[in-house]
Amino acid sequence: MQRKTKGLVIREQKIGESDRLVTLLTADFGMIKAFVRRANQLKSRLNSATALFAYGDYTLYKTKDAFVVDDASPIEVFFDLRKDIDRLSLAQYFAQLAYEIGAQEQPEEELLRLMLNSLHLLCRGEKSLSQIKAVFELRAMCIGGYMPAVLACDNCGTYETPTMYFDTLEGKIYCENCPKEGALPVPKTVVTAVRFICLTEPTKIFSFSLNEENTKLLSELAEKYMLSRVQRKLSALEFYKGLQRI
Repeated sequence: MQRKTKGLVIREQKIGESDRLVTLLTADFGMIKAFVRRANQLKSRLNSATALFAYGDYTLYKTKDAFVVDDASPIEVFFDLRKDIDRLSLAQYFAQLAYEIGAQEQPEEELLRLMLNSLHLLCRGEKSLSQIKAVFELRAMCIGGYMPAVLACDNCGTYETPTMYFDTLEGKIYCENCPKEGALPVPKTVVTAVRFICLTEPTKIFSFSLNEENTKLLSELAEKYMLSRVQRKLSALEFYKGLQRI
Protein backbone atom coordinates (compact mmCIF):
# COMPACT_ATOMS: atom_id res chain seq x y z
CA MET A 1 0.00 0.00 0.00
CA GLN A 2 1.39 3.41 -1.01
CA ARG A 3 0.54 6.79 0.49
CA LYS A 4 1.45 10.25 -0.70
CA THR A 5 1.10 13.09 1.76
CA LYS A 6 2.57 16.31 3.06
CA GLY A 7 3.97 16.12 6.55
CA LEU A 8 6.26 17.54 9.21
CA VAL A 9 8.94 15.50 10.95
CA ILE A 10 8.27 15.88 14.69
CA ARG A 11 10.53 13.07 15.92
CA GLU A 12 13.60 11.28 14.58
CA GLN A 13 15.66 8.39 15.85
CA LYS A 14 18.85 6.85 14.51
CA ILE A 15 18.50 3.17 13.72
CA GLY A 16 21.75 1.29 13.29
CA GLU A 17 24.54 2.99 11.39
CA SER A 18 22.61 4.59 8.56
CA ASP A 19 18.85 4.26 8.93
CA ARG A 20 16.39 6.61 10.58
CA LEU A 21 12.95 6.23 12.17
CA VAL A 22 10.81 9.35 11.83
CA THR A 23 7.38 10.39 13.02
CA LEU A 24 5.51 12.47 10.48
CA LEU A 25 2.61 14.72 11.46
CA THR A 26 0.31 14.80 8.45
CA ALA A 27 -2.99 16.48 7.69
CA ASP A 28 -4.46 13.39 6.02
CA PHE A 29 -3.36 10.51 8.23
CA GLY A 30 -2.34 12.05 11.55
CA MET A 31 0.92 10.70 12.90
CA ILE A 32 2.82 8.14 10.87
CA LYS A 33 5.99 6.38 11.96
CA ALA A 34 8.21 5.41 9.05
CA PHE A 35 11.69 4.04 8.43
CA VAL A 36 14.07 5.92 6.17
CA ARG A 37 16.77 3.69 4.78
CA ARG A 38 20.29 5.13 4.60
CA ALA A 39 18.98 8.58 5.61
CA ASN A 40 21.96 9.24 7.89
CA GLN A 41 24.42 8.97 5.04
CA LEU A 42 25.59 12.43 3.97
CA LYS A 43 24.95 11.75 0.30
CA SER A 44 21.45 10.37 0.85
CA ARG A 45 18.79 12.20 -1.15
CA LEU A 46 16.45 11.69 1.83
CA ASN A 47 18.74 13.23 4.46
CA SER A 48 17.44 16.79 4.66
CA ALA A 49 13.82 15.92 3.85
CA THR A 50 13.56 13.53 6.81
CA ALA A 51 15.44 15.57 9.44
CA LEU A 52 13.67 17.01 12.46
CA PHE A 53 11.31 19.89 11.51
CA ALA A 54 11.50 19.15 7.80
CA TYR A 55 8.17 19.78 6.10
CA GLY A 56 7.77 18.16 2.73
CA ASP A 57 6.08 15.83 0.27
CA TYR A 58 6.43 12.18 1.19
CA THR A 59 5.76 8.94 -0.62
CA LEU A 60 5.35 6.05 1.79
CA TYR A 61 4.75 2.38 1.30
CA LYS A 62 3.74 -0.12 3.90
CA THR A 63 5.51 -3.40 4.42
CA LYS A 64 4.06 -6.17 6.53
CA ASP A 65 5.26 -4.46 9.71
CA ALA A 66 5.88 -0.77 9.08
CA PHE A 67 5.82 2.23 6.78
CA VAL A 68 8.94 3.08 4.79
CA VAL A 69 9.74 6.43 3.16
CA ASP A 70 10.21 5.70 -0.52
CA ASP A 71 10.65 9.30 -1.64
CA ALA A 72 10.72 12.72 0.00
CA SER A 73 11.03 16.29 -1.21
CA PRO A 74 11.52 19.15 1.30
CA ILE A 75 9.25 22.19 1.16
CA GLU A 76 10.58 23.97 4.27
CA VAL A 77 13.31 22.89 6.69
CA PHE A 78 13.09 25.80 9.17
CA PHE A 79 16.84 26.26 9.14
CA ASP A 80 16.70 29.49 11.18
CA LEU A 81 15.61 27.53 14.25
CA ARG A 82 19.19 26.26 14.52
CA LYS A 83 20.50 29.80 14.99
CA ASP A 84 19.02 30.24 18.48
CA ILE A 85 19.02 27.60 21.21
CA ASP A 86 15.93 29.07 22.93
CA ARG A 87 13.85 28.95 19.76
CA LEU A 88 15.14 25.51 18.84
CA SER A 89 14.37 24.09 22.28
CA LEU A 90 10.87 25.61 22.21
CA ALA A 91 10.28 24.04 18.80
CA GLN A 92 11.39 20.68 20.22
CA TYR A 93 8.88 21.12 23.04
CA PHE A 94 6.10 21.84 20.54
CA ALA A 95 7.03 18.68 18.67
CA GLN A 96 6.98 16.62 21.85
CA LEU A 97 3.59 17.99 22.86
CA ALA A 98 2.20 17.37 19.37
CA TYR A 99 3.45 13.79 19.64
CA GLU A 100 1.60 13.42 22.94
CA ILE A 101 -1.78 14.56 21.65
CA GLY A 102 -1.63 13.66 17.96
CA ALA A 103 -3.71 10.76 16.67
CA GLN A 104 -2.77 8.02 14.24
CA GLU A 105 -4.87 7.03 11.24
CA GLN A 106 -7.14 10.07 11.43
CA PRO A 107 -6.76 13.61 10.05
CA GLU A 108 -4.72 16.14 12.03
CA GLU A 109 -4.96 19.15 9.74
CA GLU A 110 -5.36 21.75 12.49
CA LEU A 111 -2.54 20.36 14.63
CA LEU A 112 -0.22 20.36 11.63
CA ARG A 113 -1.21 23.94 10.81
CA LEU A 114 -0.57 24.98 14.41
CA MET A 115 2.89 23.40 14.33
CA LEU A 116 3.82 25.03 11.02
CA ASN A 117 2.56 28.48 12.02
CA SER A 118 4.38 28.27 15.35
CA LEU A 119 7.65 27.26 13.69
CA HIS A 120 7.34 30.10 11.17
CA LEU A 121 6.81 32.59 14.01
CA LEU A 122 9.80 31.22 15.92
CA CYS A 123 11.96 31.70 12.84
CA ARG A 124 10.72 35.24 12.15
CA GLY A 125 11.03 36.53 15.71
CA GLU A 126 7.99 38.82 15.44
CA LYS A 127 6.27 37.54 18.60
CA SER A 128 7.65 36.90 22.07
CA LEU A 129 8.54 33.31 22.88
CA SER A 130 6.19 33.42 25.86
CA GLN A 131 3.24 34.37 23.68
CA ILE A 132 3.98 31.74 21.03
CA LYS A 133 4.35 29.10 23.74
CA ALA A 134 1.09 30.03 25.46
CA VAL A 135 -0.88 30.06 22.22
CA PHE A 136 0.53 26.69 21.18
CA GLU A 137 -0.24 25.09 24.54
CA LEU A 138 -3.81 26.32 24.79
CA ARG A 139 -4.75 25.67 21.18
CA ALA A 140 -3.10 22.25 21.25
CA MET A 141 -5.22 21.36 24.27
CA CYS A 142 -8.35 22.45 22.40
CA ILE A 143 -7.36 20.34 19.39
CA GLY A 144 -6.71 17.40 21.69
CA GLY A 145 -10.23 17.62 23.13
CA TYR A 146 -9.42 19.60 26.27
CA MET A 147 -10.95 23.01 25.55
CA PRO A 148 -11.42 24.90 28.84
CA ALA A 149 -14.82 26.34 29.74
CA VAL A 150 -14.06 30.05 29.42
CA LEU A 151 -17.31 31.65 28.29
CA ALA A 152 -18.47 32.73 31.76
CA CYS A 153 -18.04 32.22 35.49
CA ASP A 154 -18.82 28.58 36.20
CA ASN A 155 -20.62 29.51 39.41
CA CYS A 156 -22.82 32.52 38.59
CA GLY A 157 -22.57 32.95 34.83
CA THR A 158 -20.95 36.42 34.91
CA TYR A 159 -19.10 37.09 31.66
CA GLU A 160 -16.26 39.10 33.16
CA THR A 161 -15.09 41.17 36.10
CA PRO A 162 -11.85 43.17 36.44
CA THR A 163 -10.21 40.12 38.03
CA MET A 164 -11.02 36.57 37.01
CA TYR A 165 -9.89 33.20 38.35
CA PHE A 166 -8.74 30.35 36.10
CA ASP A 167 -8.87 26.89 37.63
CA THR A 168 -6.11 25.01 35.79
CA LEU A 169 -7.23 21.65 37.23
CA GLU A 170 -10.88 21.89 36.22
CA GLY A 171 -10.40 24.11 33.17
CA LYS A 172 -13.02 26.60 34.32
CA ILE A 173 -13.14 30.34 35.05
CA TYR A 174 -14.68 32.19 37.96
CA CYS A 175 -15.46 35.87 38.50
CA GLU A 176 -14.06 37.97 41.35
CA ASN A 177 -17.32 37.50 43.26
CA CYS A 178 -16.91 33.72 43.16
CA PRO A 179 -13.20 33.19 43.85
CA LYS A 180 -12.09 29.55 43.66
CA GLU A 181 -9.45 28.29 46.07
CA GLY A 182 -6.33 27.29 44.20
CA ALA A 183 -7.39 29.05 41.00
CA LEU A 184 -5.01 31.49 39.32
CA PRO A 185 -6.11 35.16 39.63
CA VAL A 186 -5.64 37.08 36.37
CA PRO A 187 -6.92 40.37 34.92
CA LYS A 188 -9.81 40.14 32.50
CA THR A 189 -7.50 40.96 29.58
CA VAL A 190 -5.75 37.63 30.10
CA VAL A 191 -9.08 35.77 30.09
CA THR A 192 -9.97 37.65 26.91
CA ALA A 193 -6.73 36.37 25.36
CA VAL A 194 -7.53 32.80 26.47
CA ARG A 195 -10.97 33.05 24.86
CA PHE A 196 -9.41 34.42 21.68
CA ILE A 197 -6.85 31.59 21.48
CA CYS A 198 -9.42 28.89 22.10
CA LEU A 199 -12.33 30.18 20.03
CA THR A 200 -11.06 32.19 17.08
CA GLU A 201 -10.24 30.73 13.67
CA PRO A 202 -6.82 29.05 13.34
CA THR A 203 -5.29 31.73 11.09
CA LYS A 204 -5.79 34.49 13.67
CA ILE A 205 -4.88 32.92 17.01
CA PHE A 206 -1.53 34.71 17.31
CA SER A 207 -2.89 38.15 16.35
CA PHE A 208 -3.32 39.76 19.75
CA SER A 209 -1.08 41.71 22.09
CA LEU A 210 -0.61 41.87 25.85
CA ASN A 211 1.89 43.76 27.95
CA GLU A 212 4.86 41.85 29.32
CA GLU A 213 3.33 41.22 32.74
CA ASN A 214 0.09 39.84 31.34
CA THR A 215 1.92 37.75 28.75
CA LYS A 216 3.83 36.16 31.63
CA LEU A 217 0.54 35.40 33.42
CA LEU A 218 -0.93 33.94 30.23
CA SER A 219 2.13 31.75 29.80
CA GLU A 220 1.92 30.50 33.39
CA LEU A 221 -1.79 29.76 33.02
CA ALA A 222 -1.36 27.92 29.71
CA GLU A 223 1.51 25.77 30.95
CA LYS A 224 -0.27 24.77 34.15
CA TYR A 225 -3.42 23.89 32.25
CA MET A 226 -1.49 21.83 29.71
CA LEU A 227 0.34 19.90 32.43
CA SER A 228 -2.94 19.19 34.21
CA ARG A 229 -4.17 17.44 31.08
CA VAL A 230 -1.01 15.69 29.89
CA GLN A 231 -0.27 14.63 33.49
CA ARG A 232 3.41 13.95 33.08
CA LYS A 233 6.66 15.84 32.77
CA LEU A 234 7.80 16.70 29.27
CA SER A 235 11.58 16.60 28.97
CA ALA A 236 11.72 19.21 26.21
CA LEU A 237 9.70 21.65 28.33
CA GLU A 238 12.02 21.12 31.30
CA PHE A 239 15.04 21.76 29.07
CA TYR A 240 13.52 24.96 27.68
CA LYS A 241 12.67 26.24 31.14
CA GLY A 242 16.17 25.46 32.30
CA LEU A 243 17.56 27.68 29.55
CA GLN A 244 15.35 30.55 30.74
CA ARG A 245 16.85 30.33 34.23
CA ILE A 246 20.45 30.59 33.02
